Amino acid sequence: MNIKTNNDEKCETGLAALRFVDDPEIGLNIVDLGLVYGLEFGEEDERKVACTMTLTTEFCPMGESIQSNTTEALKMAFPGYDVTVLITFEPHWSQEKITEAGRLFLGG
Repeated sequence: MNIKTNNDEKCETGLAALRFVDDPEIGLNIVDLGLVYGLEFGEEDERKVACTMTLTTEFCPMGESIQSNTTEALKMAFPGYDVTVLITFEPHWSQEKITEAGRLFLGG
């Protein structure tokens, strides 16, 4: 898993929260599915977190729900923070991004 971050400790906290956000069509969390590309944090006095992520396809019917659930999970992990979730398709998602734990969960 290659997550871009500027704060390893906070990133681990964020990823732990995001492991509770599932892609409802697949049933696997967005971290192990490889949808999270980055968690960047503002300075302490700014209290900001930006999550850069993707979806399995550009036309994912659950995209808005996944984005909303991601926002809520990060707000719970970082109370009082301004949370931004950016969806990108560069690079496109592929099955190679699934973690080993995700592969085991999916039976592969």
